[in-house]
Amino acid sequence: MTGGTGFFGRWLVESLLHADERLGLGTSVALLSREPESFARRAPHLARSASVTLVRGDVRTFAAPPGRFTHLVHGATDTTGPLNAERPIELIETIVEGTRNTLEVSARASVERVLLLSSGAVYGRQPADLTQVPESYSGGPDPLDPLQAYAEGKRVAELLGAAYARDRGLEVVTARAFAFVGPYLPLDAHFAVGNFMRDALGGDTIRVAGDGTPYRSYLHAADLAVWLWTLLARGRSGRAYNVGSDEAVSIRELADAVARAAARTIGRNPLVSIAQKADPSVPPARYVPSTRRARDELGLRAHIPLDEALRRTFAWLAERAETVEQVPA
Repeated sequence: MTGGTGFFGRWLVESLLHADERLGLGTSVALLSREPESFARRAPHLARSASVTLVRGDVRTFAAPPGRFTHLVHGATDTTGPLNAERPIELIETIVEGTRNTLEVSARASVERVLLLSSGAVYGRQPADLTQVPESYSGGPDPLDPLQAYAEGKRVAELLGAAYARDRGLEVVTARAFAFVGPYLPLDAHFAVGNFMRDALGGDTIRVAGDGTPYRSYLHAADLAVWLWTLLARGRSGRAYNVGSDEAVSIRELADAVARAAARTIGRNPLVSIAQKADPSVPPARYVPSTRRARDELGLRAHIPLDEALRRTFAWLAERAETVEQVPA
């Protein structure tokens, strides 16, 4: 697993070890990390597990560790924002060369199936009149905009996956991820829900930097883990699946929901501050997937509604503030 130490990776590893313990799967996982010692300090219970092997390396240059591997999850990408804005060339190189090397390692090691973690960013700007973007949508980001380095890198990564599937016989399933909430989500990155929860924990006001009109949707990380494992096990090779919730919520509505959850869960009653006034002549931006393909082909759905997802995350954050880091419930 590449990217096994990030938000997605932590949930995948935690859930895998939980299933292994409950069901006696006899599963082991090798996690690629540039700094295994740092990960071991942040997640000692994972680093100590007999089922986990930490492998030091860079995604662009690593070689397969000893042993036989049946599956590979490729999720190593910096998604926190600054690299995309400040060093787009480095970001593109990391995504493209990292994916190419990972697929090459998989092919040489006779890995049976690969799950390629991509992003809904590959669709570019979602048209205002398209309420949910399907996998068949043929739009794309502006290739002349350096701020689209992440999105364009992911598009090339998907193309590499398709080429390796055709020419090298790999089974490659692509997950186009949207927006999520849950334990381990960074509170100090560019994720609106994380920023709002940080505001609620640390002050009296949740601040919305824009006008609050854009639409997003949020899938709890426990559902995310279920979806990703299902794609790895049963997704169709050569096919992409949107991963996320299809229930749209405006950023203003999200801030209000975070405020309600904070009041119920941690006893805070933050106000919501909107920095800009909405222009009624400008249609709201949207970033909401259609999940019909995942639902119809694989039986996937969101089990945890947004209000409950926020409540669970606040409860975990509150517990974490009082105790050492623990496995999420």
